[in-house]
Amino acid sequence: MASVMIVEDDPDTREMLERFLELEGFEVRTAANGQLALEALHADSASSVILLDLMMPVMNGWEFRAAQASDPKIAGIPVVVVTAAGTRDDIPAIQADAWLSKPVDLDRLLATIGAICGRP
Repeated sequence: MASVMIVEDDPDTREMLERFLELEGFEVRTAANGQLALEALHADSASSVILLDLMMPVMNGWEFRAAQASDPKIAGIPVVVVTAAGTRDDIPAIQADAWLSKPVDLDRLLATIGAICGRP
């Protein structure tokens, strides 16, 4: 079963994405900021893909991505940026595998995760 880590500080958005993906058959873990996500990934790096918000307290998406990329244990987990912070061209390079703008189009989200995880 494909596993998704949602890194999102807004509890409503986090819960909505979690419920939607669980209904679609994904195993889902969540974290309210990048630091909590790193801790969870170090405890169990089994995630197939990470959905990453950029604007978060404690550790934002850029800081998380830099820490993830420098850690061989979790560097290979694909990252999908999900943000309202602008477009891919507006934001400094974060080297994500995909990019989705908020509000999230759920069909596009499923297609993106499916393509990364090898699910139709």
